[in-house]
Amino acid sequence: MGMKVKTQSKKVNKAWLNQHVNDPYVRLAQKEGYRARAAYKLKEIDETLGLIRPGDCVVDLGSAPGAWSQYIRRRLSPQGAAAGALHGHIVALDLLPMESIEGVHFILGDFREEAVLAELKQALTDRGIQAVDLVVSDMAPNLSGIASADAARIADLIELAVDFAWSHLKKDGTLIVKIFHGGAYDAMVALFRQRFRTVKTFKPKASRDKSSETFLVGQGLIT
Repeated sequence: MGMKVKTQSKKVNKAWLNQHVNDPYVRLAQKEGYRARAAYKLKEIDETLGLIRPGDCVVDLGSAPGAWSQYIRRRLSPQGAAAGALHGHIVALDLLPMESIEGVHFILGDFREEAVLAELKQALTDRGIQAVDLVVSDMAPNLSGIASADAARIADLIELAVDFAWSHLKKDGTLIVKIFHGGAYDAMVALFRQRFRTVKTFKPKASRDKSSETFLVGQGLIT
């Protein structure tokens, strides 16, 4: 049975709210203890490509509210648990605060700022990590609706993620970034092909049909 949402606010899009609460991935996230349905986007990419393995070090960029970090944490747990033993390292970063997740080192800050990037690098060094297995980025800018400006903002974040991955990934490591179809898309695919041996695009089932978002996956650095 579908749920109906009652709201007195005319500013709230009732159709969107009804779609949201009846979304099977929203319900599944609530059932399985994930903070957002986005966990199932990463889950599908991971299960298809076999990316996350015990002992890995994973950096989660744009991590709030934490669903991707939650998924990674469970994948690195010997029992697939949300708490307890953890075989690997997870460092997460976001502009927005994120409620703590056991075993995840969270950095609050803007990835575009040198000081924040330095803090991220130091967190890896403190853990004795010289190279990372996987970088995942669900970062997205605040969109203005002006196509050229939005394309530039999207490209900027992806280029920063690629630069970070280029400097910190193992040679056979993987980078996953979120991208939207539009002005920056072709250029970012070309950038990935310059930097990675294998490049794939992925539109997970959990990504809404109406959304133009897709994910770029780059595997194996070209050195």
